[in-house]
Amino acid sequence: MTTALGKSDCHLTSRLLGYPPDARLLIINADDFGMCHAVNKATIETLQEGIVQSTTLMVSCPWALHAMHFLADHPEISFGVHLTAISDWVDYRWGPVIPKEKVPSLINKDGYFYNFDQMPGFLAQVNLNELEMEFRAQIEVVLAAGLPPTHLDWHSLRLNGGDAISELMFELAQEYGLAFRVRGQSWIEEVQRRGLPTNDYDFLDSYQLDPATKTDRYVQLLRELPVGLSEWAVHPGLANAELLAIDPGSAHIRQTDFNFLTSHQAKDIVKEEDIILLDYRTLQEVWRKT
Repeated sequence: MTTALGKSDCHLTSRLLGYPPDARLLIINADDFGMCHAVNKATIETLQEGIVQSTTLMVSCPWALHAMHFLADHPEISFGVHLTAISDWVDYRWGPVIPKEKVPSLINKDGYFYNFDQMPGFLAQVNLNELEMEFRAQIEVVLAAGLPPTHLDWHSLRLNGGDAISELMFELAQEYGLAFRVRGQSWIEEVQRRGLPTNDYDFLDSYQLDPATKTDRYVQLLRELPVGLSEWAVHPGLANAELLAIDPGSAHIRQTDFNFLTSHQAKDIVKEEDIILLDYRTLQEVWRKT
């Protein structure tokens, strides 16, 4: 659930981005581009026909090449690198893009990234130097393909900012001239104290919304969107045979995202509420100058 963070300077972000202090700004970013074909197809449609404005690419996933071909053909689309060190399912997995022998702390006994439910153990033993090598390699894969990313965020890692991994990702964003998704009130305040524009409120993870009431909740969130910059991390997908085989327990979560994000209702509310939809290019321009 998106919660207003009273201590965050909403006017700072709006001012840095060139908008009036009463502007209601929203980034809707489709995470997990490249995960599988069902996610790719849904992501593409939400970008082209829906209200999604940007996406983030999982370089290490099986359908990343398909996603990269699409991005090469559509340079108008803002995309970032979805830094990945976690694999989600037992039967559908991925691992590092760098040779595995160079990053032993990132992989389990089967040679893949640790699964989501193994995250606490992974975080407790991960070597930060190895993680940096892998994250750099994921960014470099995109750059080597001639694709210009706008931002960095992360896949599944449960971090609230201010920790060593968040700081590492922040430093990589600055080094590569990219914007960065920020999570957690204290981390948002810290990044804004450094004079950088970021979301003014802890971002919304669509996986935290009840699929049964998601449409009504999305409508409410748009109607009540606060002044300043908000971000929704959404996860569109098509609950077809592929996605049901990969993720039978939550394929409907992705389908409900897709349904709302491509609906006339969503587009109408954005227009009625005078919400300004942004992508990360706007933030990147300021981050690059800092």
